[in-house]
Amino acid sequence: MIERLVVIGADATGMSAASQACRMAGPRDLEIVVFERGCFTSYSACGIPYWVGGLVSERDSLIARTPEEHRARDIDLRLRTEVLEIDVAGRRVRSRDLGSGAESWTGYDQLVIATGARPIRPPLPGIDAEGVHGVQTLDDGQALIDTLVTTEGKRAVVVGAGYIGVEMAEALINRGYQVTVLHRGAEPMSTLDPDMGALVRTAMCGLGIEIVSDAEVTEIRTDDSGRVRAVATADGEYPADVVVLGIGVRPETALARAAGLPLGEYGGLVTDLSMRVHGHENIWAGGDCVEVLDLVSGRLRHIALGTHANKHGQIIGANIGGGYATFPGVVGTAVSKVCDLEVARTGLREKDAHAAGLQYVTVTIESTSRAGYYPEPAPMTVKMLAERRTGRLLGTQIVGREGAGKRVDIAAVALTARMTVEQMTALDLGYAPPFSPVWDPVLVAARKAMTEVRRRG
Repeated sequence: MIERLVVIGADATGMSAASQACRMAGPRDLEIVVFERGCFTSYSACGIPYWVGGLVSERDSLIARTPEEHRARDIDLRLRTEVLEIDVAGRRVRSRDLGSGAESWTGYDQLVIATGARPIRPPLPGIDAEGVHGVQTLDDGQALIDTLVTTEGKRAVVVGAGYIGVEMAEALINRGYQVTVLHRGAEPMSTLDPDMGALVRTAMCGLGIEIVSDAEVTEIRTDDSGRVRAVATADGEYPADVVVLGIGVRPETALARAAGLPLGEYGGLVTDLSMRVHGHENIWAGGDCVEVLDLVSGRLRHIALGTHANKHGQIIGANIGGGYATFPGVVGTAVSKVCDLEVARTGLREKDAHAAGLQYVTVTIESTSRAGYYPEPAPMTVKMLAERRTGRLLGTQIVGREGAGKRVDIAAVALTARMTVEQMTALDLGYAPPFSPVWDPVLVAARKAMTEVRRRG
């Protein structure tokens, strides 16, 4: 008997799950129906800032597989179709064709929820004015590009200084805009400790970006035509011809909540290691709409990254298709850049370690990406946290120029293996003067952390 798999969402998790299940089970054993309220499938949302900034010239280069390619694999893909309701007891979903408005019910034997995350859009006066943009989908990116090429002024305000905020600041600088970044914290990049965030602020200011800290946005002000003209805070007004919102995202779980499915502290769906929703044998979830286990702190977290979303989809598809796979958790690795500044982190920040009840030591070192005598060594700062007494690595943050960011992968592997900083000092890393000093900066930080652990006892 043929089973029916219904998937809600056709990006990283949804189409990875559908494709993997199709490969393993085959169309003779599994009918697959995918609902997507947008116009695109399987695209890189992470690449949108670089497309907006002109570094990526063609939108279609961000698309891994087109709808036509998925349909050629016997997947019934329904674009511009929004799922309105999940009937868990009846094993069916209600959907609406956004073109015709027609609604219908579709039954399922297996259900995958891959609804992603939604951008935070605070209910401020003027938030929906012309010229105010969020950047989450390809449609969002196209709308922003259209505004940038038709707007006469060259003043941009970015609200928020997380990953999206700083990446969009770079994109706007590349477009020739004068950029102001407003954010609520003391330093940009709250995913870093404040001392490392301060390095990001200094570098961004050096690129001509105005950074306004402790800024609480109160209103988007408009002209007589309803178009944005300024962003107001409690302390002032900042002229703007375009506004980009980079405040962050939350799990898109309204459907799941209405269906009574279990949600965690951050509003994401809660699953087991196989990505099956707790308490529901035939419902699966993955990507930005779920919470995942932090392997360092032992707590559930919400982390919206395409790397995890694709892995979740592969695991779900394998399990539905008759195989076996699990997702053990994450260590919280992320890397970004603003112009030539590279920013990376993995593991816990100081406040994360404190919240988890861990006692720790911290060290910070200055180094370079190459041997000092080799031409053009790039500076970098590495901060490392280690557990007091045991010396277990807890987290690493890196801010620097070319060659800095991807060094965080060394620490990510060490965290996953639960290595101590002393064990890290013995890692057999590649060395040649064009690539590293004889002691890689991450290992220099590990040596210093080892000494601090021994000193503190």
